[in-house]
Amino acid sequence: MDFIDKNIQQYAESHTSKEPEHLYNLNRYTHTNVMLPRMLSGHLQGRFLAFLSCLIKPQYILDIGTYTGYSALCLAEGLVNDNSKVISLEVNHEVALIAQQFIEKSPYNQKIKVMIGDALMSINDANKMVPHWDIVWIDAEKMEYAAYYESCIEKVRKGGIILADNVLWSGKVVDTKAQIEDDETKAIHQFNNMVQNDKRVKNILLPIRDGIMAIEKL
Repeated sequence: MDFIDKNIQQYAESHTSKEPEHLYNLNRYTHTNVMLPRMLSGHLQGRFLAFLSCLIKPQYILDIGTYTGYSALCLAEGLVNDNSKVISLEVNHEVALIAQQFIEKSPYNQKIKVMIGDALMSINDANKMVPHWDIVWIDAEKMEYAAYYESCIEKVRKGGIILADNVLWSGKVVDTKAQIEDDETKAIHQFNNMVQNDKRVKNILLPIRDGIMAIEKL
């Protein structure tokens, strides 16, 4: 995630709307107390997710990979009414509990449901809870990106959006040796190619932070 010049990253963040206080507190807590804090979406990417969600005004959001809850809270900012919801999936019980604690103290405590367990199994359960998905955010096990995508795409409404994080994988996706020898790089590269060739969607790969693949269901 460090292949973008740090000065450019800092400049972009300094010219981006500030995090709400509940996200600022979560950001600080994660970096102080949780392993691998770089997994947090963070200020710039988080504001992008919130911005997009507010434009779409979703009813139902699927968040694959809760971590400490930052992305779920950002996406919740655009929910269209009191019956709207984010269903967030997390396999790690410990970080899921942290997410739940911060969600409960946020303005969106009644709109976000955290499900703990294997994401692929949880997706099938979540699909049964809603009539459709307006937004899906994929940020979990990289080896499973293609499986996550296929498990939810039929439930995404026409015009709905799937967003996949880390699709540049610290720049390794353009390293032909890494594409062959590194399993996670190979999986991300194959996922990007799969999306690019999927006639059900149109897509754009955005070089935001570690890369976001934005996909619209046709």
